[in-house]
Amino acid sequence: MVFVTMVSVARLKRLVQGLTLVAAAAYSTLLLYQTVSSSRLAPRQQVSGWQERAPRSVSKDYDANSNLVVPEARPRNDDVTPASNSSRPAGTQLDDVFISVKTTRNYHKWRLPVILKTWFQLAKDQTWFFTDSDDLEYQEKTNGHMINTNCSSSHNRKALCCKMSVEFDVFLESNKKWFCHFDDDNYVNVPRLLSLLADYSPQEDWYLGKPSIRAPLEILNRDNTAQKISFWFATGGAGFCLSRSLALKMMPVASGGKFISIGEKIRLPDDVTMGYIIEHLLRKPLTVIDQFHSHLEPMKFLRQDTFHDQITFSYSRYSKDEMNVVKIDGFSKRIDPTRFLSIHCFLFSYFSNCPR
Repeated sequence: MVFVTMVSVARLKRLVQGLTLVAAAAYSTLLLYQTVSSSRLAPRQQVSGWQERAPRSVSKDYDANSNLVVPEARPRNDDVTPASNSSRPAGTQLDDVFISVKTTRNYHKWRLPVILKTWFQLAKDQTWFFTDSDDLEYQEKTNGHMINTNCSSSHNRKALCCKMSVEFDVFLESNKKWFCHFDDDNYVNVPRLLSLLADYSPQEDWYLGKPSIRAPLEILNRDNTAQKISFWFATGGAGFCLSRSLALKMMPVASGGKFISIGEKIRLPDDVTMGYIIEHLLRKPLTVIDQFHSHLEPMKFLRQDTFHDQITFSYSRYSKDEMNVVKIDGFSKRIDPTRFLSIHCFLFSYFSNCPR
């Protein structure tokens, strides 16, 4: 009997211990649940001060606590007004560039209108037209930016050097940092031109352009006919640029009409004379810029997806029925035979005369 009672007491102890353990486990679980629940319901503490990374909000490009402004994605050239200087680095403002366009009275009505409708609008104050006669109509249309060089209207080397000589002297008087020459059959991508010049210092000697020949030009040395002179030159039909530093070094041999004399001495036209002075006399090399293009190139091989990167375009006529022009959709060939209107609207679609 005593044995049975002892067994019953032992079982009762074990039962009580088991119930105690269960109660303790239940209490711990309940406490953990309350802790987690309270942490979920409590508001998050806001952290003030600068963040490690800028916020990436699409609609609100700032953080309310830190006032950290996030710049938006940079727009393409056709989304902004290219003539604005606000985005240009110091020293490469549009107003630092002197742009000259060589033309002639016979081409005023045929070549200038499309220029005035397109890229001239991006650089009205910086672009000057050098011609060979007075023209009140186009003097007004260019806002007084037409200069009569009093040179011959012919296309011989002396007439060409005469105009280039005047261009060069007017640039020197302007105190601009860059001299960029183009022909009246060039379309100039003004923002891309500025982007190019931003990579070079006008306080250093730079001759930027592209040759139209595959090897340096060789000519006889007029001072010693037993010798040959070899040099590169940038073709004027594609355009070229000179830094002011280089132009100042050219002054003793090229300013005040001396440019014409050198052209006559070597018996070559203006762009070749420019290369002769810079590469041969001053020993400054041509820096080749592939994005300049002249009518001597087949324009159809320029891909439309590269147009924003090009600096100049041109055109010419192969025959009565075939034009050497870029391949681009846009205006009809009757309205836009040079394709300059179509190029312009492709690059800068916000212009009012571009289709919407």
